[in-house]
Amino acid sequence: MKSESIAYGIAGVAFGLIAGWIIGTQQAAPRPAAQPAQAAAPAQNTTTPRAAILDEAKVTALKSVAERQPTNAQPRAELANLYFDAERYDDAITWYQEALKLTPNDVNLSTDLGVCYYYTNQADKALQQLSHSLSIDARHTKTLLNIGIVKAFGKQDLDGATKAWQQVVELAPDSPEGQAAKRALDTLRSAHPATGGTKPGA
Repeated sequence: MKSESIAYGIAGVAFGLIAGWIIGTQQAAPRPAAQPAQAAAPAQNTTTPRAAILDEAKVTALKSVAERQPTNAQPRAELANLYFDAERYDDAITWYQEALKLTPNDVNLSTDLGVCYYYTNQADKALQQLSHSLSIDARHTKTLLNIGIVKAFGKQDLDGATKAWQQVVELAPDSPEGQAAKRALDTLRSAHPATGGTKPGA
């Protein structure tokens, strides 16, 4: 997705849904918004933006570059981002994997791939990939934020989600990720106080 990281895509879930999920009104994991800008939207905004229209001409051009430059990760990553924005996650997975073969220590690409696995209902695989991201950078806040969301919505592991979000707040409280984690924790504690524990820094 966008250059800052597609982690915001998964973080774009309206955190108000957490409360509904906890009290049992949602039987399946909600599908978070795919657009990274949604992460910065107020929590009360539950409208899901439409997927970007896939630029077929750009896809064709990037595929041509990728074929001519088999050791260049950049066109592969760009293709993955285009497919992600168009919500074609299986295609995005293919190209993120291709890019990572060439740049295996790119934490953002690794996390982007983990997000795609979550969107394709592969929560365990998502967590495995996100864990790999942390092996590259243990303080990567976008990865930790996403781990919390996958654990909460994909695995129904509220304690695990809480721990991940607390780490984000402790590492970068004023960052967009830190603010998103705070909102998630506040909502979680309001709906299910026994899960929340003490607030970070308390």
